[in-house]
Amino acid sequence: MISPVITPSSSSPPAPSSAAVPLPAEHPLNTRTASSLLVEAYRGHRGERAPVWFMRQAGRSLPEYRELRVGTRMLDACLDPEMASEITLQPVRRHHVDAGIFFSDIVIPLKLAGVGVDIVAGRGPVLERPVRTAADVAALPSLDPAALEPIRQAVARTVAELGDTPLIGFAGAPFTLAAYLVEGGPSKDHIAARGLMHADPDAWDALMRWCAEITGVFLRAQVMAGASAAQLFDSWAGGLSLADYTQRVAPASALALDHVRTITAADGRTVPLVHFGVGTGELLGAMHDVGVDAVGVDWRIPLDEASRRLGGSVPVQGNVDPALLAAPWPILEAHVRDVLARGKAAPAHVLNLGHGVPPETDPTVLTRIVDLVRE
Repeated sequence: MISPVITPSSSSPPAPSSAAVPLPAEHPLNTRTASSLLVEAYRGHRGERAPVWFMRQAGRSLPEYRELRVGTRMLDACLDPEMASEITLQPVRRHHVDAGIFFSDIVIPLKLAGVGVDIVAGRGPVLERPVRTAADVAALPSLDPAALEPIRQAVARTVAELGDTPLIGFAGAPFTLAAYLVEGGPSKDHIAARGLMHADPDAWDALMRWCAEITGVFLRAQVMAGASAAQLFDSWAGGLSLADYTQRVAPASALALDHVRTITAADGRTVPLVHFGVGTGELLGAMHDVGVDAVGVDWRIPLDEASRRLGGSVPVQGNVDPALLAAPWPILEAHVRDVLARGKAAPAHVLNLGHGVPPETDPTVLTRIVDLVRE
């Protein structure tokens, strides 16, 4: 595992404690989800079949989601406990997937910390003020733990409804948050972020420490409130070289996960952690080394090759090509069967897409995939 080696500064938040933290006695991982197909697969145990869920399963592909969201802005929906819970539950009810994924957005921790950010239709997250200098980084606000209360409430409501279906916590990885902050919004090449990484390494490291802290406490709040696993999404890591990732990014991801890594269930086992990135075929080993149990794989690399790159000892998640959701069923079915077959090269496999569900997807197609996996 990669150790967090980002040099602390006088303004750095305290490092998370390495002491074991027990989950509440009534936590689902202590009661009804510990032996679920999903949790067991993330821990490396192959069950009677591959568990299945879909990234972005809660969202615009569902008519019930679109109806519920009328008149409510995205970030407001994420911070409304009742609405966020209902949106999380919708695809579980419809598709009978093996997990819920907490409905949120990568920039929610920024919003909770007081950073000016909004989601602009047709563009995505846009920052009021990009973070480009050491002074900008130093001015970033701390995340008040009280601001996480809507997240805790939403998770608690959700797990109460899910029963023995586990909930997966969600957070954007520090690099993806940092890239949004520096670029001021979405970017194809992240030139400004990668430039700051090398032009002012001290400012970059301070920014990554800040992002690791808010990511970590955001994930921790979800887990302590009832999530049975947690996934770190590094949407933009595929734009990095292996050297830049391992030296300037991975330590911050490890630091973020330290907030969750020491949380233990009653049986002494820790909360399963998953790491996913887009375009990260060359980074898979390094992504695992930040200290996760399973690695998500996008559609660009076959799962058996991904497992080989991970040494054949790491559970994998993925990696149905989202583009094929629009293909005729025989083509998609053959592709799903191929993904399942290749997933057998790993100790365990969680079937998922290689990225999020496209908004225009016919939701009945996702239900058919679940039915196929359950055959």
